[in-house]
Amino acid sequence: MTVTELKEFFTDHLVPSKLYEIGKAIDGKVCLTKNKDFWEVYFLDHAEKIGLMCFKDENSACQSMKNELRKLMESIYELTWKPINA
Repeated sequence: MTVTELKEFFTDHLVPSKLYEIGKAIDGKVCLTKNKDFWEVYFLDHAEKIGLMCFKDENSACQSMKNELRKLMESIYELTWKPINA
């Protein structure tokens, strides 16, 4: 999965954009960013990366963010899509 495919997935599944940010760090959101050598998925809280997960490839980072948003949607809205099978 690529970042472009992830964005399309979130749009198709009506994931509110207020929950996430792809490509840059925005406070109060689950973020996916590309560092020099790796991809990062985390929640940004007052410039602190909470639950930071690092990945060497784009696909793994996108799948992780997709899974984190799935869990978040389920806890907030009590609805989601089927879990990701790795």
